[in-house]
Amino acid sequence: MKPKKVVVILLDSLNRHMLGCYGGSEFETPNIDRFAARAQRFTNHSTGSLPCMPARHDILVGALDFLWRPWGSIELWERPLGHYLRQKNVKTQLFTDHPHLFETGGENYHTDFFAWDYLRGHESDPWKTREDPSWIGSPTLPATKKHNGKPETLGYDLSRTWFREELDFPGPKTMQATADWLTTHGDAHDSFFLFVDEFDPHEPFDTPAPWANKYDPDWQGEQMIWPPYAVDAVKGGVITAREGQHIRANYGAKLSMIDHWFGKVLDAMDSQNLWEDTVFILCTDHGHYLGERDIFGKPGVMQYETLGHTPLMIYHPDYAPGTIDALTTNVDIHATLADLFEVEVEHVTHGKSLLPLISGAATSIRDWAIGGIYGNWVQIHDGKNKYARAPATSNFPLSMWSNRWSTMPIPPMPNLRLPNPDHRAWLDTMPGTDIPVIRQPFQEGDLLPFWSMQARIGEHQLYMIPDDPQELDNQVGKPLEKDMIELLRVALKEVNAPHEQFVRLGID
Repeated sequence: MKPKKVVVILLDSLNRHMLGCYGGSEFETPNIDRFAARAQRFTNHSTGSLPCMPARHDILVGALDFLWRPWGSIELWERPLGHYLRQKNVKTQLFTDHPHLFETGGENYHTDFFAWDYLRGHESDPWKTREDPSWIGSPTLPATKKHNGKPETLGYDLSRTWFREELDFPGPKTMQATADWLTTHGDAHDSFFLFVDEFDPHEPFDTPAPWANKYDPDWQGEQMIWPPYAVDAVKGGVITAREGQHIRANYGAKLSMIDHWFGKVLDAMDSQNLWEDTVFILCTDHGHYLGERDIFGKPGVMQYETLGHTPLMIYHPDYAPGTIDALTTNVDIHATLADLFEVEVEHVTHGKSLLPLISGAATSIRDWAIGGIYGNWVQIHDGKNKYARAPATSNFPLSMWSNRWSTMPIPPMPNLRLPNPDHRAWLDTMPGTDIPVIRQPFQEGDLLPFWSMQARIGEHQLYMIPDDPQELDNQVGKPLEKDMIELLRVALKEVNAPHEQFVRLGID
């Protein structure tokens, strides 16, 4: 009998190499490590569709979308997991402080949950229109603003002035709401799906005492809570080495703070004896560069191990803790949830259930995992070797398929938007559906979605990860590249990728 209670907690921008349970020692993560001790810890889990909303699409819808469209909401021909669980009378609950779920391009991910709660105030959340006039700097410390030097003061820079204690910060507030729900509702339902989309430790890296400056006690001046998104950040003068050290330390402070509040959720699981019949999953969408290779944020580079090799831990009450080395990716989380709840998904999906790995019935579920960002590199991993294929000679041909025409909004850049479909568009179909879909071709000179701009033409990269974990020895041009190109061709065919992707990547 499969467990019918499931908790999934997604911590955004969770760096695998900084967690104690994965060998990290720079920052303290006692509660994540505490959970890892009872879970199965996946060591070869990689990103799929990127960044934030595409990764949620992988998990909640189960279909890779980065080959067809950029950042966007759930399409008309798709149904998230909550839709099917409603049909089965499984209670579903979302707790989140993730503002992108309530912006254009992410607005219908929450609607199929039976109940949802949005905890306000994180990052770009338009929660307040002015600073609290009584704010004197506590518990939030003076900090540089995201758009320092510009007339706009947006989102979090206003919200943080209204926090009066640690529990007012969005991350702690979301974790406490989760713990409270488990305490009051965990035993009230025979079956439930609790999904916690927690934006911490994503920037802003803002924490109150005792977390603030925990890892940088000698820092003087305003807190730097907004990391730059830059390559050669120190070398290019975007920040100083000392500022980079401080930003990294502030990430660590936020990681330790959210770890502390994650412990409240574990305490609720303990007090309600929910471990006996509940599957518990801890995952992320991607990592975050904090000075590795002099990169900060999520700029336009391939997904090096820092960002692309992510943590995944799953507790199943029927199986002992351990380590799973098989290759996995985020669409496999969706397939696992569908397997647990015995859901037959009607649209095309790309995941493989992890239950055979967890039970020991299988040692492998996939030969490759692909991922990337729309209009940028397409990456493939075979479990040992990672190949990032850039556009070969130009970023075209490139089309977008969508009936929900949207992309990530950039509030301080209101004119930077995806153009509307124009006279070049026509109706096409997506794999597995006969629903007419708007297909908009792009060409040189067109405004492209934010994450597709400035593609690095011809910059292919190939690394043999076990022998070269720092990804310093690019194997492009060597015999292994031919094998990886062929594997990429096989993978793209298997997911029914658009033919223009083969042309764009130069592997037609």
